[in-house]
Amino acid sequence: MLGLVETELFIGGKWVPASSGDRFDVLDPATGDVIASVANGGEGDAMAAVDAAAAAGKAWAATPPRVRGEALRKAFELMTERAADLAKLISLENGKALVDAKGEVTYAAEFFRWFAEEAVRGEGIVSTAPSGANRILVVRQPVGVCVLVTPWNFPAAMATRKIGPALAAGCTVILKPASDTPLTALAMAAILAEAGVPDGVVNVLPSRSSGKVVSKMLKDPRVRKVSFTGSTEVGRILLAQAADNVINTSMELGGNAPFLVFADADLDAALDGAMIAKMRNGGEACTAANRFYVEAPVAEEFSRRLAERMAGLVVGPGTDEKTQVGPLVNEDTVAKVDGLVKGAVEGGATAVTGGKRPGGPGFYYPPTVLTGVPGDAPILREEIFGPVAPIVTFGTEDEAVRYANDTEFGLVAYVFTRDLARGLRVSEAIEAGMVGLNRGLVSDPAAPFGGVKQSGIGREGGHEGLLEYLESKYIAVNW
Repeated sequence: MLGLVETELFIGGKWVPASSGDRFDVLDPATGDVIASVANGGEGDAMAAVDAAAAAGKAWAATPPRVRGEALRKAFELMTERAADLAKLISLENGKALVDAKGEVTYAAEFFRWFAEEAVRGEGIVSTAPSGANRILVVRQPVGVCVLVTPWNFPAAMATRKIGPALAAGCTVILKPASDTPLTALAMAAILAEAGVPDGVVNVLPSRSSGKVVSKMLKDPRVRKVSFTGSTEVGRILLAQAADNVINTSMELGGNAPFLVFADADLDAALDGAMIAKMRNGGEACTAANRFYVEAPVAEEFSRRLAERMAGLVVGPGTDEKTQVGPLVNEDTVAKVDGLVKGAVEGGATAVTGGKRPGGPGFYYPPTVLTGVPGDAPILREEIFGPVAPIVTFGTEDEAVRYANDTEFGLVAYVFTRDLARGLRVSEAIEAGMVGLNRGLVSDPAAPFGGVKQSGIGREGGHEGLLEYLESKYIAVNW
């Protein structure tokens, strides 16, 4: 597979080396070994990408929506045909288990299919002004050149979730993928080109100098949108930079998802949901359950059974078909997870299973369940991004909601109860952009994905995802 993946920059429909000649290494998280060397784009390359996107913009915006949609539909078909190879590539550079990588390819491809259908739905509005003086005509027009900045944890899905609606709306894009996982993004560029997307409409710029190249692009007045998925800290910086040119922004930022289990919940369903919400992608997901709050009467049983399930997971290289939990993406991530667990244990928590980093090569951390976690433990405040489940006991519904909302983040929450009225009441009371009610998985290309508070601005997916890349123009007219 690696021999078929381009490792240069993709600008204006061509594979080109970085203008500096620089390259950087991509590592296999299972071993720490180098698996590829990729062109390291700089500020000059960023400007070349903006030039290409701007030059292609007018023609792509004028391309019939059906034609734009058919290109995305073809990209969906190509991804589906090559799902096995793409999954191996994702697993190799990201570390995730093949079962997760296969799921990601399916999920990622669906964004191309969904927005292939949405391309023809950028409808406007015609109405009569209340005064009767004129007609109100609202038309939708593409925002323009978009800078898309994606993370390493879902290298295919985060790219397609942004590229799909941008292209459907008639925008051109420069994708800046995470430097830990650039190969998947480059594979996406090749697929889109093969699907018939014209030169310059999609440009891909791997770079180790992310801050510099993105900042350079945001200073160019031709860039009219930035869409970022990543940490809240970086999101704040990009929002400040986007303010200089008043650039349209979409931000999908950090999460600290609470997972609430009430005493009347179906514990089997709650445990199934917990394993999905916590262990999808090995815990390296913004939607991962980060804090478990369990009502006192069932806390001991839930903790024991969750620990049994977590302890039974097979840890190993992501590319091994038997593996259920692969390595984390890099050394910094392992060190952070290990530090959070050690801090919790030193503060009084108990590791029922896991809790200690293994020796040997690779960036591994074992599935871990912590009980007796102090309410002020840093592990309850920070996004863990690893296979660790800290459990806290609660006594009342109000207390559970208070715990859930005691965070600056508000991306997603999970609630398990057999009482539908309580479930809906708690779902409304929780400060989050999404809630999984008796479900451990909320992501769907047809649904609006996004958060509140410091978890972001805007929505991806659904019809709302298309509107993020369209401007509404009002025309007052008489006839």
